[in-house]
Amino acid sequence: MSDQLEQEWPLDEQGFPHREAARVVIFNPRQEVYLIKGHDYADVNHAWWFTVGGGKMSGETGAEAAARELAEETGLIADINRFVGPVLYRESTFRFVNKTSKQDEYFFVLHVSDEEKAIIDGGVNRSLTALEKEVLDEHRWWNLEDLARAEDGGETVYPLNFVTMAQRWAEGWDGQLLTVVEH
Repeated sequence: MSDQLEQEWPLDEQGFPHREAARVVIFNPRQEVYLIKGHDYADVNHAWWFTVGGGKMSGETGAEAAARELAEETGLIADINRFVGPVLYRESTFRFVNKTSKQDEYFFVLHVSDEEKAIIDGGVNRSLTALEKEVLDEHRWWNLEDLARAEDGGETVYPLNFVTMAQRWAEGWDGQLLTVVEH
């Protein structure tokens, strides 16, 4: 696992694992959002819900990385011209695998059809990394009201205040790039 982490998370000038990433907020026709629940490889009790996405590869644009991650994590292939945004830029500092890590993320919105939802639900063409297979526990479509109740009940969702932002994006995007810094 450590070799894969070192490749995906190069050290920055301060010595922290640090990468750029792209994420996808996926809405189905019922305005439900698709999230994945995962846990820290070093602490199975530290779990949270998050959007599809991951690190950018050298030379990729944010939308290209988002499309690749979408295909890898859900099996759905979508043209980058369908992605809305970026709608959010997030700088985050967090603990993962007993290390303080940093990630700079651009979030895109994608609305999918029922047929595409079925591809995501089937997961037939997923191509997860060994680490993802180890730490990704669950995936599901959330009604935003249910997700808000789950957060109130103690579920962790990243980025913070996700439900509020997702409500804004569900019907359309106002063109404003939101910025969030979480440390």
